[in-house]
Amino acid sequence: MSLVELIAQADERGLAASGLACLDRCVPLLGGDDEILRPLWASLAESEGWGEDWGERVEQARAKLDAPGVPEGGVFGEGEAVVLAHRMLGAVPVDRAAGNLREWADACSVAALQIHRLLDAASDGASSVTARREGRTQDMSPLVAAELRRQIAILEVLSAHGPAGLRQALALSTEGRRVLRAVVSRRARGRV
Repeated sequence: MSLVELIAQADERGLAASGLACLDRCVPLLGGDDEILRPLWASLAESEGWGEDWGERVEQARAKLDAPGVPEGGVFGEGEAVVLAHRMLGAVPVDRAAGNLREWADACSVAALQIHRLLDAASDGASSVTARREGRTQDMSPLVAAELRRQIAILEVLSAHGPAGLRQALALSTEGRRVLRAVVSRRARGRV
């Protein structure tokens, strides 16, 4: 099943986790530490009335991660990638309605793939991010391919295991965050 199809079939918790995982992997571009989004993950893990404090925790995360007056080049000089990460953060819906979450999860998926494409040292061929999400993966660059696999794996594990899959989804996201942090660090060293 393609990434687009998985997002279309996901429930509210799966959509929230999918979008949050994309944002979580891009935290290195926002200047946040690895634990900054933990309260949102914890909100998703609640069995009854999941996410009742979601909106409040979203606002807290925004306050900690939002860097007003970020120069056009971005905090880490990554320009467009930093702007895309800030847009993901700014668009997190405080309302848990399925429509809002689906739109955000879809936008986060596109933004995260685009960020990985921008930061990948290898060329991603001529295909668009949209084509990648629909399953056309020929000549994918390694960083984009890994991000696409993570997004698909997270949605599949949540679909198969529901709330019990959140721990595995978080582990996949943490792995992706480490990869992106290493890429950002390597690019920063290359500019010195």
